[in-house]
Amino acid sequence: MDNHSDRIIYLDHAATSWPKPPEVIEAVRDAMLLHGANPGRGSHRMAVDAGRIVFEARQALAELFRIANPNDIALTFNTTIGLNMAIKGLLKPGDHVVATAVEHNAVRRPLEYLKRTIGVKVTYVETDERGRLDPSRVREALLPDTKLVIVNHSSNLLGSILPVAEIGEMTRRRGIRLLVDAAQSAGVLPIDVEAMGIDMLAFPGHKGLLGPQGTGGLYIHPEIELEPILHGGTGSQSESADQPDVRPDRFESGTVNTPGLAGLAAGVRYVLHETVGKIYNKEWLLAQRLMEGLASIDGVRVLGPEAGEPRTGIVSFIVGSADPSETAFILDRHYGIAVRAGYHCTPLAHGAAGTGDTGAVRASVGWSTTEADVDALIEAVKEISRYY
Repeated sequence: MDNHSDRIIYLDHAATSWPKPPEVIEAVRDAMLLHGANPGRGSHRMAVDAGRIVFEARQALAELFRIANPNDIALTFNTTIGLNMAIKGLLKPGDHVVATAVEHNAVRRPLEYLKRTIGVKVTYVETDERGRLDPSRVREALLPDTKLVIVNHSSNLLGSILPVAEIGEMTRRRGIRLLVDAAQSAGVLPIDVEAMGIDMLAFPGHKGLLGPQGTGGLYIHPEIELEPILHGGTGSQSESADQPDVRPDRFESGTVNTPGLAGLAAGVRYVLHETVGKIYNKEWLLAQRLMEGLASIDGVRVLGPEAGEPRTGIVSFIVGSADPSETAFILDRHYGIAVRAGYHCTPLAHGAAGTGDTGAVRASVGWSTTEADVDALIEAVKEISRYY
């Protein structure tokens, strides 16, 4: 194995997209150089300009997700905070929740915490080993006291796409709230919160939306009243000891990441210009190329939906008897290829895939990935597989 690491082949877009489009970098730079004041905390020109940046990010997100009122979007620092806001702000003692067997720990851990502390009841519905979910399993799990259904739109291990719209139709009909984790789907799959029956949507800014780290948000249906999990200064109703009841202030205590949101707005505009359909098609074709190449190597097992089926740009795999962490280390140090190995904060999905004892190597393509990048990984895995 030669050392080919003079440049990085980045195949870890499921963790964070990189590199960012030039427009994103420029927007962050301009926000820091020209509009560095606190938004909503003053009436001087710089503060007003900063407030405009924040609102433009909210507007762009509302356009992408077909949200009628941009103020129904609470801006956060990541998907995890949004999920915690939704779960902890909605559920009460004795409520029942249905979630899936491919949920991230950002869902599982808050649920298990509420189960342990206030008696929330949780049912995890099974998927098949490739991460595909039959909506009838969700219907069968619903109880008279079910308050919330949580669905991971796309598994961050298996790349499978779950039937959100079908589940949304079911939950709307029964008056049950639906929370969608869009960590791997925002900017890659079409999302229309009203048409799909989504009551709350948690999403990151730093993955498919191509924005900086430290950005994200939570859409909250206008009829939902959440208890805020964070209290503090909002720049509004400062004379009151209580948290404001107006949106989005109720859910945005403290100074927001204005430069990051400037970059996020630019990233979302990039996605809107390119279109989600075009981005998905590119990533799907690259994933198919990668899957077919890996599947042709003796001893390599590819996880997730079969070739030709819908999936996001995530391809996880195992190389013979090799420890996935060792495989990822060799890919980085000897080939200059960045992937992620381990359990990916989703032990439930590994249980479904039968990799709970080993973990897996995860490669994930993105907006900047080329066929040459994919082919380089395939050739590297061919060489590595000879030793295992």
